[in-house]
Amino acid sequence: QVQLVESGGGLVQAGGSLRLSCAASGSIVNVNTMGWYHQVPGKQREWVASITRGGSTDYADSVKGRFTISRDNAKNTMYLQMNSLKSEDTGVYYCHANVYSARWGNNNHWGQGTQVTVSS
Repeated sequence: QVQLVESGGGLVQAGGSLRLSCAASGSIVNVNTMGWYHQVPGKQREWVASITRGGSTDYADSVKGRFTISRDNAKNTMYLQMNSLKSEDTGVYYCHANVYSARWGNNNHWGQGTQVTVSS
């Protein structure tokens, strides 16, 4: 079993900052590419940013220059530093990871989500 647990969401004023964390635990050999996704009610989950095990990053155009994704491989933890937050950043942020475990091989996993609310 592999679990992803997000933390760090909350309420912030427009222009403010938040830092999200996602910790992977369980039967893990390697955590490969990790990513963050954003979802608002009634809409599909959208990709925000991703980071490979080697540290290569990619961002959606809507967050470039404002969000920074990073990870600590020793802790199997990923972060999302969110700056200059806008009201449209409001929603639930989900952590995603491709994890290799000895028993289950490569599988994709999702966290339970953390709510971010940006007030204008």
